[in-house]
Amino acid sequence: MYHVAYVMKFASGNKFLFLHCIIHLDMEKFILDTEVIVLTYNELNSSQLKLIETAFKACENSYSPYSEFSVGSSLEFEDGEIFQANNQENAAYPSGLCAERTLLFYAKANNPHKEIKRMVIAAKNHGKATKQPVSPCGACRQVMLETANRQNSPIELLLAGADKVYMIKDVKTLLPLQFNAESLK
Repeated sequence: MYHVAYVMKFASGNKFLFLHCIIHLDMEKFILDTEVIVLTYNELNSSQLKLIETAFKACENSYSPYSEFSVGSSLEFEDGEIFQANNQENAAYPSGLCAERTLLFYAKANNPHKEIKRMVIAAKNHGKATKQPVSPCGACRQVMLETANRQNSPIELLLAGADKVYMIKDVKTLLPLQFNAESLK
């Protein structure tokens, strides 16, 4: 028997724990934390700002006629090269693809040996930037995790909203109790 509890817990300064997950499995206890740093645009460096601008620009080319919810994503490789992509909807809804997975599959298919330094997700609803930063879906989290594991180095993730940005230092913290290559053994 197991029990799972999620709690949002605030800490000092502009940092807060986005997820505090307690899992009880046959008297074992796991506590999993994800630290999310809340930043204003004035607190970001020029590289982060450029990547956020690129992600918002990618929203403009999103194919999202059904939801009118356009998502743009951008990434920066260690050498400074930047890639961008966006969500692509389809009338048969399951056939569409999120911006994050579109971006990661394209970037790594063309640069399998390059390491991704950071990634940004930005969204617009009916053409306006979302007030709150948008979080990636579970499937995108799994692909980000696999990409970070594959390159054996963390990927910083910035979630951009209209007035603030959430920074996660390593995408792997977004998917506790991860399913990975070891799970297949």
